[in-house]
Amino acid sequence: MSKKDLFIASLLGGAIGDALGYTVEFMKLDEIKSRFGEDGITDFELNRYTGKAMISDDTQMTLFTADGLIWAKDRISERGIGSYVGSGVYQSYLRWLYTQTRSMPDEHYDWLLDPQPHEESNRILNYKELFSARAPGHTCLSALESNKMGTIERPINDSKGCGGVMRVAPVGLFLHNDPEQAFIVAAEIAAITHGHPSGYLAAGTLAVIIAELLNGKNIAESAERAIAILRSHPQHEETLKAMEAAIELAESELNHEEAISRLGEGWVAEEALAIALYCALKETDFRKAVIMSVNHDGDSDSTGSICGNILGACHGLNAIPEDWVNHVELKELIVDTAGRLYDRNETV
Repeated sequence: MSKKDLFIASLLGGAIGDALGYTVEFMKLDEIKSRFGEDGITDFELNRYTGKAMISDDTQMTLFTADGLIWAKDRISERGIGSYVGSGVYQSYLRWLYTQTRSMPDEHYDWLLDPQPHEESNRILNYKELFSARAPGHTCLSALESNKMGTIERPINDSKGCGGVMRVAPVGLFLHNDPEQAFIVAAEIAAITHGHPSGYLAAGTLAVIIAELLNGKNIAESAERAIAILRSHPQHEETLKAMEAAIELAESELNHEEAISRLGEGWVAEEALAIALYCALKETDFRKAVIMSVNHDGDSDSTGSICGNILGACHGLNAIPEDWVNHVELKELIVDTAGRLYDRNETV
């Protein structure tokens, strides 16, 4: 399969896992089973008006991450200087903030709402679905509203919520030719809003997993490479422990519900990554793995989103159920964004 296929599959897979989990995001497993049956939620709940499975803020922010990388790539190419974080992704996140709050942190940012050169063929702000509030994370909102861009060196808070890791799959795709750079850029992007080391190191780790899948490694090999890079960064112990637990449990005979409960609930970054990785390692079938990844007590849309990103990057479009592809919200934008990200990657 082509790498462009993997770009599309990873972003679509993430959106599908997100949409499946969004229905049950704030429900305990017992509640999920009470409503959907002993197997939990196993299929989309379609919106009665649109006939689509609604995505959450996870996919919204993933799309703004991808758009920001495209924007930054074009600006850096034109000017010869800049960074992915400060030349596009941060600005793109301020646009996302506007979709949720209808305001910018400062009037000097109003120009970001105008059409930009990278938007000649398609414009992310034209999609009304992105202006819907889909349980946006308080940490992301408050950090962006502060009018300060958080960095690893100057953390904006001490949050390790999963809002950083759940949005960085595009970084692994875009920078797959250099997994170590992918780690650093993803960590820096997460640190815009999440200042705790586990909040941004988990993001870097996911980016390496995605990158190495594009490079032909399997999920276990990609995870091992990510762990090797993670170990070289300060304060990695918490994220490393979660990764190692996910791998160990995936190799065990323990019931998957118990295994996931041991990994946590996914509200914090290293737990969300661990649950998603465990499910992707435990079950190769896309549908079964994503179902597994959302049926638990915690942050079901984020664990489903990350699991879908991993499985899509590993197995490609043919592995994703066609009925889910056809019914996920914003399918056309996701495919278009993945394609444009791939096109820019070819010139990296």
